[in-house]
Amino acid sequence: MSLTALICDDSVLARKQVKKSLPEGFAAEILTASNGLEALDILSSQEVGVVFLDLTMPELDGIGVLEAIKARQLKCVVIVISADIQPEMQKRVAELGALAFIQKPVNSDKLAHIMHQYGLI
Repeated sequence: MSLTALICDDSVLARKQVKKSLPEGFAAEILTASNGLEALDILSSQEVGVVFLDLTMPELDGIGVLEAIKARQLKCVVIVISADIQPEMQKRVAELGALAFIQKPVNSDKLAHIMHQYGLI
């Protein structure tokens, strides 16, 4: 069974940057969503192993996505990638079950380290 990953960010450029920053050994089908509602549609319709999630988006923000994942008990891990690095926000996403929090722009070495640490690669 292969892993499916979802990159959710309202910026096309940011989605491309996350995709390019994924470690070389990460063999997964990559899906994308431009807002939280699209992400939840994807998460509700198929199995996704890991979500790379922005916080500030139209339609439904990252906090709303994390709340829905928790409420619906969806089985996926979430790595938040956001420019909103306030300690309160980092605490909030951790309380909602996010595995890690990475500051934008994403650092490929840091992303690889986190993914390796949690057995995603």
